[in-house]
Amino acid sequence: MGGRIYTLREPFSHGLYAEAGAMRIPKVHKHTLGYIAHFQLKTNAFTMGNPQCYYFVGGKRVRRAECDGDPTILSFELSELERGRTTSELWADAIKDIVARIQQYGEAGWQAVEAQYADYSLEEFLDEKGFSEGAREMYGLLENAEAEMNNAFTEWLQEDLRDFFRDLCEIEGGMDRLPMSFWPDLHENIRFGAEVVAIDQSADKVITHYKTATGRFPIEADYAICTIPFPVLRHIEFLQALSRQKQRAIRELNYDSSAKILFQCKRRFWEEDDGIFGGGTVTDLPIRNLYYPDHGRETGRGILLASYTWAADAERWGSLPPTKRIQEALEDVAQIHPQIIEEFEVGTSHFWHQDEFAGGAFALFFPGQLKRLHPHISAPEGRLYFAGEHASREHAWIDGAIESGLRAANVIHALP
Repeated sequence: MGGRIYTLREPFSHGLYAEAGAMRIPKVHKHTLGYIAHFQLKTNAFTMGNPQCYYFVGGKRVRRAECDGDPTILSFELSELERGRTTSELWADAIKDIVARIQQYGEAGWQAVEAQYADYSLEEFLDEKGFSEGAREMYGLLENAEAEMNNAFTEWLQEDLRDFFRDLCEIEGGMDRLPMSFWPDLHENIRFGAEVVAIDQSADKVITHYKTATGRFPIEADYAICTIPFPVLRHIEFLQALSRQKQRAIRELNYDSSAKILFQCKRRFWEEDDGIFGGGTVTDLPIRNLYYPDHGRETGRGILLASYTWAADAERWGSLPPTKRIQEALEDVAQIHPQIIEEFEVGTSHFWHQDEFAGGAFALFFPGQLKRLHPHISAPEGRLYFAGEHASREHAWIDGAIESGLRAANVIHALP
């Protein structure tokens, strides 16, 4: 229960947990925060940027604060105009005209930007703005963008300009407390162990066919809201054919891969030895990103998000057997934090593209898909409506799933 909100409490010690899925909530996501307030769940700040964290690139470990003070310290091959500038400064210069347009025209300005850059990948935008190969490499590595260079530029831009990463929080006790808060009111209408295998509809009803360990059964309703991710929906039979536009959207919509490798450590050495309290380290090693969760201090132990990867980086980890993932991640982390060899206790991993009921971590448009596919993703098919983060413009976020679900429900409730 909870979809891609997935809090792991095993194999960890009592009081420790890790987020295999959603782990942070932007303060600008009002739908999510509204439900958190409704259920009176306590939140704590999620530390995103921390100058005490490291960059580990080319075998060199430096604090982020050091690199911000002297961007040449990591020795990227930059042009004369780029040398001595941080990735943030290069990016701000590249998007300054876009920012000015949105500030002047508001939402109309944003729509104009989306129309202008609908067919651009992030890499194509950086090329157009004159980024040298070295600057593109530096930006890709240090801003966690390298694995996403071929995806739509507007996806990356939206998360930046709409402040998705500037002020974040997490739910105290685990993100799964949010979906579980719905349980008391909804448990009588939730059916576990029922896999949807086919969907049909007539002029006055929708029939969903599902199977359990005991057989196959139909269930009827006046309307239905389908939140099944499109990679999974691709394997469900529609007894009444969907429109060509919907079929194409289901076939073509890009879903990103995502993988997390998580360690339990017998002490929080990154805090005690390195003075790192929250935030993340970035590296060109296969683990790519390490995060230092704030929760769990009261236990004396700690959870380390030893690797957080996307796209091809995640798929490479997914090709390894579980034991080898832990072993190789340990070797990578040890290059940054040698203490891990003595402090590691247990590890686990989760790969969303290997989850049969997810088929990927989240929708993420390729260039052109916003224009070609988005109008058809959420469009209803007769009495069947569609929701989920893929049916919103906030891909990969809880808020997108909530917003699209509320939108579909409100449309149905307004029907005569």
